[in-house]
Amino acid sequence: MTTSYHNHSTWSDGTTAISEMVSAAEQIGLLEVGVSDHFVLYPGGEQVGWTMPLDRLGEYLEDIQAAARGAKVTVRAGIEADFFPETVETLRAILAQHPFDYVIGSVHYLDGFPIDEHRRFWDALSVEQREEKWRLYWERIRQLAQSRVYDFVGHLDLPKKFGHRPTISHAEAQTAALDAIAAADMAIEINTAGWSLPAQEAYPALSLLRAARERDIPLLINADAHAPAHLTRHFDRARDLAREAGYDHLVRYERRQRVAVPL
Repeated sequence: MTTSYHNHSTWSDGTTAISEMVSAAEQIGLLEVGVSDHFVLYPGGEQVGWTMPLDRLGEYLEDIQAAARGAKVTVRAGIEADFFPETVETLRAILAQHPFDYVIGSVHYLDGFPIDEHRRFWDALSVEQREEKWRLYWERIRQLAQSRVYDFVGHLDLPKKFGHRPTISHAEAQTAALDAIAAADMAIEINTAGWSLPAQEAYPALSLLRAARERDIPLLINADAHAPAHLTRHFDRARDLAREAGYDHLVRYERRQRVAVPL
């Protein structure tokens, strides 16, 4: 079963409407396609430019449902919701009001620092400051998992996007994050977008993927597509990576219930 769940439309920072993403999924021959636009409940009420309007979740879901009617591919209603310690309980209450199939948990900000907006933010940091960002990132992932608001983690090890990899070990923080993901019965994804970015590597790295497999953390393969042409980019490569890490099953979601499917 080929699914592609981590995808964005013009409701957030994608380039096309939901209906166009669904049509492209039909043409590709996907069995399930998901729409998971950004929902960023930023502390202090600030609205970032690439989130959907925070007061239009109902309309967003109606748009997904409209695109699903008559479609030849199963359409899943998802959302990619940022984790902030300050707003996670409000987020929990908001999400509980809507019938999502899955909720992706992501960390794009570290106390105001934009992880993946532009490399200039990382270039401006000292080596020590970059290491602190990496440490804090893993702490936020641990907290994200412990909140139990989300179904799977998006693009694990995102801070490497522009090639700024750690120069020291963060094994203890990584282990704590992975243990929290496993304890929360969450999944992770192989996010294939990293192969097309300066990182030149999928998220997460093979070593992290193997550590996740050792903990029996379930897995999805997703493209993080912002345009129809990217719905299944690098999927064959990702399947090989999953097998190399020891996986023989992936998972899919319906109404936030997880089902295993053969890799």
